[in-house]
Amino acid sequence: MLRGAVLLLAGACFAAGVVVWALGGGAHGVGALIFGVVLLLGVIFERWRYRSAPRPDAPWQKTGERFSDPQTGRVVEVYYDPQSGERRYLGADGKPYPPDP
Repeated sequence: MLRGAVLLLAGACFAAGVVVWALGGGAHGVGALIFGVVLLLGVIFERWRYRSAPRPDAPWQKTGERFSDPQTGRVVEVYYDPQSGERRYLGADGKPYPPDP
């Protein structure tokens, strides 16, 4: 939800910058245009950079925690790596959670 709002804001800033620049505003539109691009790149970079791939060789242990995702209704199980402290979430069907966009 927050990601969508930030993407909407980035698109609005970019569009406003393009409109002002195209109407002869020159440098006044460039600031909004650059802000929109930076915001958009930040959201894309965050999604790419901070998504960690689970280590397949780790000794994953079930924690016994399960929950139902309110948006998709999928049952999700929680796994734990005692060496790194990392937690991993998998659907009860064995598919990754959250699913790739």
